[in-house]
Formats: sequence, structure tokens, C-alpha cells
Amino acid sequence: LRFRGHLDNISNNMLIGAINYVNDKANTIKNMFTGEYDEVPKVARDYKARGAYWVVVGEENYGEGSSREHAAMEPRFLGGKIILVKSFARIHETNLNKQGMLPLTFINPGDYDVFREDDMIAIDIEQLSPGKNLEMTITHADGTSDTITVKQSMNEQQIGWFKAGSALNLIAKNSAS
Repeated sequence: LRFRGHLDNISNNMLIGAINYVNDKANTIKNMFTGEYDEVPKVARDYKARGAYWVVVGEENYGEGSSREHAAMEPRFLGGKIILVKSFARIHETNLNKQGMLPLTFINPGDYDVFREDDMIAIDIEQLSPGKNLEMTITHADGTSDTITVKQSMNEQQIGWFKAGSALNLIAKNSAS
């Protein structure tokens, strides 16, 4: 509890209970730079140190639990940019918006099965506008790719939060002006 407000320390708990769909293990994910499997927070920290953004691809009711605010702060702090899921737990999508993350949902839940372990994801953020779905290109390690359409529900204010990196960043920027 003494680290409850210490973002760097609590980020060591990010997604450690999530089960990897490839290896069916908790807190074990492949680092695409090293090819080694390691703990989720360690891989995220490595990506952040390299300046590489990363994406969470999840299933139903993402963000369920008592520490939803931390579940939104930790991915942002560790360099995550997008959370793409089948559905979000109550208010979690809003928490992600406030943290400057891009919460997306599958329009076709079956598109979840398109993803593979070594995928690279591209999305045109310049196309982000209220009420407009986005196209995401998933490039697989074998050179093939798939394009899917994903839903975003951000309003103009939330898009501003995303572009600024969080609601607090935008407030600070506007206060300094």
C-alpha cells in the first residue's frame, strides 16, 4: 500500500494477471525486439525505452476490477497507445480517454482471431474524428496482412486529450497559454 500513489511502482502490476492467448500463461509475453519471453511490465518498459509504442488486444469486459484508474494510467505510463478489445468494463473506456489512450472495440468480434503474436499494427490517427470508425492494418511476421475496421467513440474533447497525451496534459497546456 505504501506505493499506491507511486505510478512507476504500481506499473509493475500492469496486466500481470492477464492470460496470453498464445502460450496460455499469465504475465508472459514475447518481446518483439529480443525474441525472448518476459514479464509484461518488463517488456513494456523495454519498448518504452526504445521509443516503441505498443497495443493491447483483449477480449470481453476489459478493465474489470477495483483499480480501473490504475489500469488506465499504467499502460499510458509504460508507452502503450491503443487498447483494442471486444468490450470494456463499465467506465473503463472513459478512464482510458482521460489518460490519453485510444480505446477501440472490434466491430466484428471475430476479427480478434486475425491477430498473431508477432504482428505489427498501423492505424491512421489523422483520421480520428467523432463518430468515425478507423481502419487498422495488421501486418503478420510472414509478410501477409489483414485490414479490419474498429470502432472508436471519442468526442472532440476526448480526441484533444488523446492528442495531448492525457486530459491533465491538455489542462496544463491550456493553463500555460
